[in-house]
Amino acid sequence: MNSNHDHDNRTVLSIATSKVISAPPTMRIYGAIETLTQWGFRRLPIVDPGTHRLKGIITARDIIDFLGGGERFNLINVKHNGNFLAAINESVNKIMKTDVRTLHTDATLAEALEIILHDRIGGIPIVDDDGVLCGIVTERDVLKILCRSHAAIPVEDIMVRSLLVQQPDCPLAMVTRVMTEHQFRRLPIVKNDVLFGIITATDIVRYIGTGRVFEKLVTGNVTEVMNIPVRDLISGNLFTTGPDATVTDAAREMMAKKVGALPVIEQSRLVGLVTEFDLVKAFALANNGRR
Repeated sequence: MNSNHDHDNRTVLSIATSKVISAPPTMRIYGAIETLTQWGFRRLPIVDPGTHRLKGIITARDIIDFLGGGERFNLINVKHNGNFLAAINESVNKIMKTDVRTLHTDATLAEALEIILHDRIGGIPIVDDDGVLCGIVTERDVLKILCRSHAAIPVEDIMVRSLLVQQPDCPLAMVTRVMTEHQFRRLPIVKNDVLFGIITATDIVRYIGTGRVFEKLVTGNVTEVMNIPVRDLISGNLFTTGPDATVTDAAREMMAKKVGALPVIEQSRLVGLVTEFDLVKAFALANNGRR
C-alpha cells in the first residue's frame, strides 16, 4: 500500500466476494439454513431466480429471531402452533429482510466502512443500476485491508467489558431470547468464573442445518428443539487474546482462525470480548488520527 489511506478510494468490488451464493424467495427456510451451514456463511442474499435482482437477505441473526422469541418466532408459535417441522418448511421469504442496505458497484471502500460503522451491518450486498446482485462485502473483507497498517492500540482499550454470560446448562431457548433481545451474535458461556466457551449464532444455525436437531424431535414441537443445553452446541476450538495484545495482533489472529470474536483473558479470567466490528472501528479511528 502506498499510504495508510489509499483504501479510501478503492472500489468495494475490489475486495468483495463476487461469486455470491444466493437463494430464491421460494426456497424453504430449512433449505436456507442448510445452505448457510454448508458454506459456513452468516448471511444469504435472496434473489429473483430469473433476473438475479436482490429481493432480500437472511442472516444467522434472523434464524435466531425465528427460533428465539423475536417477531419471526410468530411463524412457529402462532401460525403453526409450535410445530417446528411445519414452520421450517415455509418459504424463506416469510422471514427474510426485504429492506436491505446495499452498495452500488462503483461504491468505495470508505462508503462500505461508513455503513458498517454507522449501521452495524456485518455484510452488505453490492448491486448494479438494475438491482442485480454483483457481490457482497463483509466486515472481515474490510478488516483484512485495514489491518495491513499497524495499530498499536491495546485490546483492553476497545474490548467490551460488560458482558452478558450464560451457564453451560442453560437451555438454547434462553440463549436465543437473550441474543434476540440484545441483538448479539454471540454469548460467552461461563461456569465458576471460568470461560467454558462461546456460543455463536453460527453454532445454532449449524445445529439446525446439519440435521442434528432432528435427533431431539419426537412430536416436532419447538420446545423439543430449544430445550437442549447450550453446552452441547459449542464448537470445540476456543481462541482467546489478552488485554495487552494490540488490535493488529487480534485482527491477524481472527483472520488466521476464521473467527468473528476473541474472548479477552487475564489471569485465567474473562475480562472482555473483542469482535470484528470493534477492530474495524479501532483501525478506522487510528487511520483517521494519522491524517
